[in-house]
Amino acid sequence: MPLVVLFGSLLVMMLSGVPIAVALAGSSLAYVWMVGMPDVVVLHRMVNGIDSFPLLAIPFFIMAGNLMNSALITERIYTFAVALVGWMRGGLGHVNVAGSVIFAGMSGTAVADAGGLGTIEIKAMRDHGYDDRFAVGLTAASSTIGPIIPPSLPLVIYGVMANASVGQLFAAGVVPGLGMALILMLYVAYVARRRGYQRDARFSVVVLGQSFKQAFLALMTPVILIGGMVSGMFTPTEAAIAAVAWALFLGIAVYRTLTWRELVKVSMETIETTSVILIIVAAASIFGWILTSARVTEMLSAWVLGLTTNPFLLLLLVNLLLLFVGCFLETIAAITIMVPVLLPIMAQIGVDPVQFGILMVLNLMIGLLTPPVGMVLYILSRVARIPFEECAKACAPFLVPLLIILALVTYWPDFSMWLPTLIYR
Repeated sequence: MPLVVLFGSLLVMMLSGVPIAVALAGSSLAYVWMVGMPDVVVLHRMVNGIDSFPLLAIPFFIMAGNLMNSALITERIYTFAVALVGWMRGGLGHVNVAGSVIFAGMSGTAVADAGGLGTIEIKAMRDHGYDDRFAVGLTAASSTIGPIIPPSLPLVIYGVMANASVGQLFAAGVVPGLGMALILMLYVAYVARRRGYQRDARFSVVVLGQSFKQAFLALMTPVILIGGMVSGMFTPTEAAIAAVAWALFLGIAVYRTLTWRELVKVSMETIETTSVILIIVAAASIFGWILTSARVTEMLSAWVLGLTTNPFLLLLLVNLLLLFVGCFLETIAAITIMVPVLLPIMAQIGVDPVQFGILMVLNLMIGLLTPPVGMVLYILSRVARIPFEECAKACAPFLVPLLIILALVTYWPDFSMWLPTLIYR
């Protein structure tokens, strides 16, 4: 009966539109009352859930991405990307992907990419005669690269929940992230040839050199972060602090595009976003603790393994479940809820927690492109000024290349595990 109350109250509150953090904490509190535990257990477990050193990376990675956008550093990155790949057929499509790869090494969130670079990219593609649907769909798809290539906010949350190495998770995301970029660029080349899109810039060594010089210090951000973590100079959490310090240095001292008013605005936005995320993590912590202590995860694991022990089919079922969850739940909430449930099943069939982390985050990134709760769709709907439904239709063709990469991550472990094995093991 208590478990019925737990899941029933959660479902009712979610369907009622109650914020996910309130739904998780409220259903957990109802369960605690039912079994006769002291109310203070809820607060104790919630505090313990966010009492984690790796979680300190969250506000700093968020602030780094916001600073890059506010200091107009993204415009320098875009200009360099145009000089680098704009000469190819369908040039601005390739620029869209290349810009996202570069920005991924700075922000770590799909939302920051879509809201920052997306504004520049969609306007430029419109001005050059690209179809609106193609521009919006490609911008949405390329923004999902951000949380796969390090640094990555969702991977930090997963690492905390799964007790996995954040450094190894970051390393595991490099090859799949670059694979996403490659397959999207191949798709752009196919569409460009089919629709007759031409080159949008002439290749010039001089222009490339000038744009590289202007963007050089900004391009050093991922080099500093990834190089520092690989060399052992600092942990992923310390890398987040280094990213903020570097962004402040560029915005205030070098480019002088960051005003004090903008800095205050960025700080307040960071505080607001961080607060929301940590409240979700705290609420999900007590919910996950209840699932574990009530042996729900063990029962679910036994039930799923009773259906089939075939690793291929189990991985397929897990992917379908995560894709479904990603359609309805925000990424952080989905990670905090699903990790305690699915990680034991993955352990039973020998899937490395690091590989599963990339698999889970990639599934949930695809969920950002699907209604009804696709955050990237809502952002691009505002940026492009087109209806939400049109954004969803525009993204549909781009799900195919992303699902191909998901299949590689799922069924070819070395695709994601080669680099962390090389560096850490």
